[in-house]
Amino acid sequence: MSLELAMPQTGQLPQVKGPELNDRDFLNEILTNEKYLSSGYNTGLLEMQNPKLHETMQSILSDTHNTQYQIFNEMFQKGWYKMKVADQQEIQQAKTQFTNYQTQFPTFH
Repeated sequence: MSLELAMPQTGQLPQVKGPELNDRDFLNEILTNEKYLSSGYNTGLLEMQNPKLHETMQSILSDTHNTQYQIFNEMFQKGWYKMKVADQQEIQQAKTQFTNYQTQFPTFH
């Protein structure tokens, strides 16, 4: 049986959703955008050579991560963001999978 981790809905949303955007829609759109920005900044940061530019981008990436977390937390507190709770078997499978990936990485001495 799959369990979900979620807070109870706050009741701020209409029972029947029409075409208009509500607070949940806006926050979800902002969260999606922050995730997209974070991915782009991270890729740019990995390829940045100039130390001052690297430092600036790292700061921007950190701000983006903080904003994403605040939005996620707000949505979670209102019951608008649910997560599946992994059981022990799923956790062990993921651990085994990623541990096995380590054998594929080159070692540098």
